[in-house]
Amino acid sequence: MKVRRHLWFKRDMESAVRFYTSLLPDSSIGWISLIPANSPSGPAGSAKLAGFTLGGQHFMAIEAGPLDPCDYGSSITVECATHAEANRLRSALLEKGTIEPNGLLRDGWGLYWDISPKQSLIAADRAGTARAAHAAPSTARSSSGGLAAAARG
Repeated sequence: MKVRRHLWFKRDMESAVRFYTSLLPDSSIGWISLIPANSPSGPAGSAKLAGFTLGGQHFMAIEAGPLDPCDYGSSITVECATHAEANRLRSALLEKGTIEPNGLLRDGWGLYWDISPKQSLIAADRAGTARAAHAAPSTARSSSGGLAAAARG
């Protein structure tokens, strides 16, 4: 049995998958294909499917027109080894994306990302963790150094 996250794209799924896999190590596209027969998603050839690996995790994606938009209830969380790595990913995603009021990044395809360096996610003291959590929306996670500074007090 395998459990995979499935992403639904209104448009441009192949570009999104190619972009995502270019950002993270241990990422690749396994396959991309068109839906061969009429389906609830539309006539033959109107939708694309993809299987890909992102940071060692398996995903599936479909491009089949509008459905419910992505929301805060679901995001891809990336724990980076360094602040520099986190900042590189944020910068790449923000080229066509936005920073949401809750601190998540929303990329150009509408998918939410939570990117933090490992040391920001786990603080040795509870007060430091609380300060970082409180600061996250105001720093908008656009600077991992800002969260680390908040955790230190």
